[in-house]
Amino acid sequence: MRHAREPTYSFVILTFVLILVNTALAWLSVKFIPAGTGGITLIYFAVTFMILFALWFGAYGAIAAYVGTLLGGVLSREGLLQHPEIAIIWAVAGLLQALIPLVAVRIFEADLRLKNRRDWTIVLLFGVLINNLVGAAWGVFTLSLLGPVNIAGAFSTWLVGNIIITILIVPLALRFLTEKVQKSKLFVKKYWD
Repeated sequence: MRHAREPTYSFVILTFVLILVNTALAWLSVKFIPAGTGGITLIYFAVTFMILFALWFGAYGAIAAYVGTLLGGVLSREGLLQHPEIAIIWAVAGLLQALIPLVAVRIFEADLRLKNRRDWTIVLLFGVLINNLVGAAWGVFTLSLLGPVNIAGAFSTWLVGNIIITILIVPLALRFLTEKVQKSKLFVKKYWD
């Protein structure tokens, strides 16, 4: 059984690496995937890794989701580069999309290896549906601060694209990779341990 330990330089390095990965994936998602209504990327595959990193690496993954969304957004969206104050608010969408499943899985003590129906339900509800609803609403709202946006179109593009990619990748990655990740010293059982 693992014992709680103080964060070490390993977690600082992990967080830095996760930020780099999330930033690169956010930038690639926006630059190389076609945009739909409101300039929203049709499939934002970066969100799947943000969720997985938070579930496997706790708050370190959630921090990386926020910073990666912020940097990826600023690097790939001219409007966010010109308005960094909005970019800071907009990046909360990435944080919420990673933090909601993290908190839910920890509160309900779901097994990330998805061994039973209850664990699957918790991950699908909080890691695919609710988090993407909240993220889409927050993201589209903040983008509307930059100028006129077709809110319904942008919201549905964001939501549907994220649900498709997260339902395809997150449960499978959890089911087949979690056991390997749990064996590493970097796996975080709660939020910071």
